[in-house]
Amino acid sequence: MPGGKIDVYLDFASLFSYVAFADLQANKQKLAANGVTVEYHPVFLGGINVASGRIFLLPLLISSTPTDNSSAGNKPPWALPAKGAYLTYDSARALRRVGLSHVQSPGDLMTFGMTVQPLRAIHYIKAHYPEPVFVATFHFFLEKFWTPPNRKIADEAVLREVLGEVTETIQGGRKLFSAADVDKIMDGRAAFKDSVKKETDEALAKGAFGAPWIWVTNSKGQEEPFFGSDRFNHIYAFLDIPFQDVTVLTPNKL
Repeated sequence: MPGGKIDVYLDFASLFSYVAFADLQANKQKLAANGVTVEYHPVFLGGINVASGRIFLLPLLISSTPTDNSSAGNKPPWALPAKGAYLTYDSARALRRVGLSHVQSPGDLMTFGMTVQPLRAIHYIKAHYPEPVFVATFHFFLEKFWTPPNRKIADEAVLREVLGEVTETIQGGRKLFSAADVDKIMDGRAAFKDSVKKETDEALAKGAFGAPWIWVTNSKGQEEPFFGSDRFNHIYAFLDIPFQDVTVLTPNKL
């Protein structure tokens, strides 16, 4: 069996992180059958954008106050007019491919994108709850962030509300957190400030300049980075696992 590991560094505020997450979740059992494990690492994309432009990172990670870094660092693609126009097409294509056509960007992505508090909460959950609960909560946060009416989980009151609503799947099911659980997560998240910084710095050390940043280790112990939600054919080739690549077919003759 080939084997290997896919480490994915992603943030709730990254649309293409949601695309990559949806793609990987749809293929997770098949990847496991090939001996490939997947681990999600929640990181602060705002910090990566700034730090990858050689701007000091720490104040952004420590403070939950929105910071104007629009004139410094590595700007997100939608902040550049030409890229923003192109993303109108590219985002729709990517979302449609993974069944997320219902997704819509929040009106004020800059303030929505200050995700330090929900990131600390999800790090607490990853450390204290079973892996399926962590993954389900991560999915729930992504869905609420990107689906109208978009929920501003960067706001403490909204974060508490959404935590109380988390179910086994985004379609519904058993609620995962009691009121006491929500209190523990909200009270305990501050202790995970350094955890968010550590994961973000780890992504930066591996060359990250955006999200999703994907670090892949194959069965030979070789490692390579991949950026974006549309690199899975290259990832699977690197892992040496069977997959169907994009192939042009000859037309059917009537």
